[in-house]
Amino acid sequence: MATKYHNLSDYDPSEIPDASNMRFGIVVAEWNSDITFALRDGAINTLAKFGTPEENITVFHVPGSFELVYGAQQLTKALSFQGLHTVDAVIAIGCVVKGDTPHFDFICEGTTQGIAQLNATQKVPVIYALLTVNTMQQALDRAGGVLGNKGDEGAITAIKMVDFKRKVQYT
Repeated sequence: MATKYHNLSDYDPSEIPDASNMRFGIVVAEWNSDITFALRDGAINTLAKFGTPEENITVFHVPGSFELVYGAQQLTKALSFQGLHTVDAVIAIGCVVKGDTPHFDFICEGTTQGIAQLNATQKVPVIYALLTVNTMQQALDRAGGVLGNKGDEGAITAIKMVDFKRKVQYT
């Protein structure tokens, strides 16, 4: 869906499941931290808004977006970490801004394929909250600017996917 036609933070709160008994891992790229940390904060605030206790949200940082795949994989497999026992979903947050070399294409493609592979092979959903933009202004617009916050969208998606998984498992 093109963000041009949809604000990332625009959703109907009545359609979002209660997240008070859900546990989330968030893995955040440090590269472009002015953007990724705003996305992280958006995700945390949205999870809290729908009932997730602070102690059920654990955040880890990795150097860049390419490392999100490894970080997310480790969180999907961890039985316990920092006092939190397993997670119901992982939100992978990063930002890649197009430059003058094909590096952008390699990072975006590898990270996208890696997260898709995790979704196909792991027992918990891994949410793709990676901004792939042409300019820093586009990133700012999607990190709490005029187009909302991709972190909000990642949190909403995580809540809905945990709810989906529970319905599929227990029906």
